[in-house]
Amino acid sequence: MSAFKTCKPIMRAAALAAALALSAAPAPAATPRDQLVIGMNMNNLLSLDPAGATGNDVLGVVANLYDYLVELDPHDLSQVKPALAERWEIAPDNGSLTLTLREGVRFQSGRPLTAADAAWSLHRVLKLNLAMASPWKSYGFSAANAQRLIQAVDERTLRIALPEPTDPKMVLYTLGTSVSAAILDRQAVMAHEKNGDMGAAWLLTHAAGSGPYALTEWRAKDAMLLDRHDGYWRGPAKLRRVVMRHVPESLSLRFMISRGDVDLAAGMAGPDIEALKHDAAVEVQPVLRGTSYYVAVSMKDPKFADKRVRLALRSLIDYEGINKAIMPHYGVAHQRPVMIGLAATLPDPGYRLDVAAAKKLLAAAGYPNGFSTNIKVLSDPPMINIATALQATLALAGIQASVQSGTGNQVYGAMRDRKFEIVVGRGGGGVEPHPHANLRALVYNPDNRDAAKLTNFQGWRTSFHSPEINRLIEQAVRERDPLAQTAMYRQVQQLYDAEVGAIQPISQMLETVVLSKRVHGYVGHPSATTHLRGVYKD
Repeated sequence: MSAFKTCKPIMRAAALAAALALSAAPAPAATPRDQLVIGMNMNNLLSLDPAGATGNDVLGVVANLYDYLVELDPHDLSQVKPALAERWEIAPDNGSLTLTLREGVRFQSGRPLTAADAAWSLHRVLKLNLAMASPWKSYGFSAANAQRLIQAVDERTLRIALPEPTDPKMVLYTLGTSVSAAILDRQAVMAHEKNGDMGAAWLLTHAAGSGPYALTEWRAKDAMLLDRHDGYWRGPAKLRRVVMRHVPESLSLRFMISRGDVDLAAGMAGPDIEALKHDAAVEVQPVLRGTSYYVAVSMKDPKFADKRVRLALRSLIDYEGINKAIMPHYGVAHQRPVMIGLAATLPDPGYRLDVAAAKKLLAAAGYPNGFSTNIKVLSDPPMINIATALQATLALAGIQASVQSGTGNQVYGAMRDRKFEIVVGRGGGGVEPHPHANLRALVYNPDNRDAAKLTNFQGWRTSFHSPEINRLIEQAVRERDPLAQTAMYRQVQQLYDAEVGAIQPISQMLETVVLSKRVHGYVGHPSATTHLRGVYKD
């Protein structure tokens, strides 16, 4: 039986109540030495199912409930490290991967973990065809070909044949970072199958993995309790329990970390992080991620279909002001679609606020007095702050923009439906340390028809469609010569600049957490798969 089954409901409730009481006490009191108490906004933590769960928050949870076949070194993402797979080989023709799983691994249920479980977990993602099937579909995998291409050769050998030419490093990176690559206990999941859903309803709020922690309790937008799995194959985690508290208010988090009511605070506002820099009891830890903060326009809108209007908009973003005043602790200035730090990334082009140039472009496009539009944006900082700054600079050229804030479903849902004019958002892949990850998410659009519904490609969402860029991206990911591949990715960025793409990056995401100095061994992962198994406290 798994850990969450053997714990009786009344015991689970009592454990959670006790954990919550720690941070509810009015007087400062240190959290227990054997527990890590995390304060965070859990509004976007909606599902734990590796086939359908999205967002950075769930990545950090799944990475501790489950194991992946490989892991990426948090200090150098290009370094792939063994996990469930102790070794792997790429075929000489780059057409397949063969992974050898280690012996002796057991799920939290006690059942042995085999290559058949790994193959089934990947099949399940493709058969359900939920959000997390996207990276696999981009490589050419589908529900129809999954069982043929992803096979358990024997109990310890998994073979993944690539359906179409691609860079196998990208597939390895996805196996180490995507929540879809978590390996599930097939028998435990299928015991809860209903109406052919492969356990999807049950996995929304349960887990069936082999990770260092087991899910004991989860109350949506309240708290989550993870307890140590003492039978973990790497050896027990150093802490007995991890408690995640829903604390959406940044100021509350600031007071809680200062008082010692939480050990780690995530998602805080810049001013509160800045204030905590002077607190000797805490440490501020920034982690650069591969995701962009951006301004996107819909080229289905006749105004933004005009290249001159897109150029004008590019000149009406106050890049320097936004990055200096709004983005500290949220992001670092970056204007390219490919993330910082890769060999293929071009230097920033140096776009800047130029109202006079924008006015000339608008007049040439037939809008000498500007026009009216709307900006959709999440109500959270820094996106809402970027949108407000953009509203002000657009007005300098006569563009009257109303700001419409909303939830993720309202903002990104409108993008997925192609029913928007401007969106200030955050996205663009970047989980895998490879140029293709960013370009696939932000630029690539192989079929611009509405009927194609390529909703996970933001190029499709914005209706930006460049056959030349698409061809070059497809060619680059298949190129086996690293120097030639790098040159192709640089050319893609130059073409995107010349064609004035519909998405303009402003900053690359910086996630900043604040840690109590009692906490040791915490290493924030750039791909959000932060492992807590080695964390301990004074």
